[in-house]
Amino acid sequence: MTIAGPNHDVCAGLDLALVPSPAFVVDLGRLRKNLEHLRKVQEEAGCKILLAQKAFSLWPVYPVIREYLDGTCSSGEWEARLAHEKFGGEVHVYSPAYTDADMDGILPIADHISFNTPAQYRRFRDRVRSQGRHIGCALRINPEVSTGQTALYDPCVPGSRLGSNAASLKGQELDGLDGLHFHTLCEQNSDALEATLAGVEERFGHLLQKVKWLNMGGGHHITRSDYDVELLIRLVRGIREKYGVEVYLEPGEAVALGTGILVSSVLDTLHNAMELAILDVSITCHMPDCLEMPYRPDIRGSGLPGQLPWQYRLGGGTCLAGDIIGDYTFNAPLSTGQRLIFEDMAHYTMVKTSMFNGVKHPAFCLWDPESRTLSTVRQFGYEDFRSRMG
Repeated sequence: MTIAGPNHDVCAGLDLALVPSPAFVVDLGRLRKNLEHLRKVQEEAGCKILLAQKAFSLWPVYPVIREYLDGTCSSGEWEARLAHEKFGGEVHVYSPAYTDADMDGILPIADHISFNTPAQYRRFRDRVRSQGRHIGCALRINPEVSTGQTALYDPCVPGSRLGSNAASLKGQELDGLDGLHFHTLCEQNSDALEATLAGVEERFGHLLQKVKWLNMGGGHHITRSDYDVELLIRLVRGIREKYGVEVYLEPGEAVALGTGILVSSVLDTLHNAMELAILDVSITCHMPDCLEMPYRPDIRGSGLPGQLPWQYRLGGGTCLAGDIIGDYTFNAPLSTGQRLIFEDMAHYTMVKTSMFNGVKHPAFCLWDPESRTLSTVRQFGYEDFRSRMG
């Protein structure tokens, strides 16, 4: 099974003049292609795939995603409430630590709760059991197998607070545990999962023999064109058959990979040792994942420095001198009012935006290629900015 990865046909046919600027636009056709692919993986591997809301939580499209996936995973009470209210299905929750107040909100709606340490599990175990319905409890484990390239996104680095390693579990009382949970990958192929599973079995195989399910977390780039789906299916089947456990995957990025764009406009151009352009989008406010990861966002029709005749350094409209998107080249000079399309902006970017500096927040739009209709599901105004502070 293969599927086209991020490319330049997202929102094909969309009249940019109809799009408010700035705006995130999600292509429902591309979203369904990803979801159809994920459903086939579920069927062939015999696993369940959950939407990781931390990567994509545009809830107006939850009814579409619900047609294909079994539920959601949440990073705390608020995401769990959103999942319960807008998605349905299974509600899974993991947080590095919970408070009593967190549990007040989570326990009435969660189906599975993963704890970061044995101490957290034991602290809340009796409360979970007293709910009058079964809520599965899991422990997040740290396989100590680093496979990624970016240390900031590696939960297995020395000193990581995410998950319990094998040494910390020696002598711990874990009666009543239903599952194990690990999350170690970030935008990776199934060979990284294979290496991780070897560490899981080596260090936690004795626990796998006692639990009912294993959550393999996220970071699986399943809908990327070069992803080895056949290996993923073999790995999932192998674990299911060997230990008799149900398997969950919770990719967020794979759901929304290559499904959305960020439409922006050129506000002004100027020259200061080089050609400069100011846009109505900010890398600081609207594309923070490009800074954290970090990576260079792709702009449709642009080239690398020196590749095309006209080169510009693009920046946002904030007061930060460092609000620089990067250096791009174009076939023609940029002009005020010209639209620029940033590719692959549905996952992580949308959920991390801020209103720093009081900049205009991008609208959220949906493009339906079948009906060729554009709908704006949310626009932001001054009241949204004001209400954040009081």
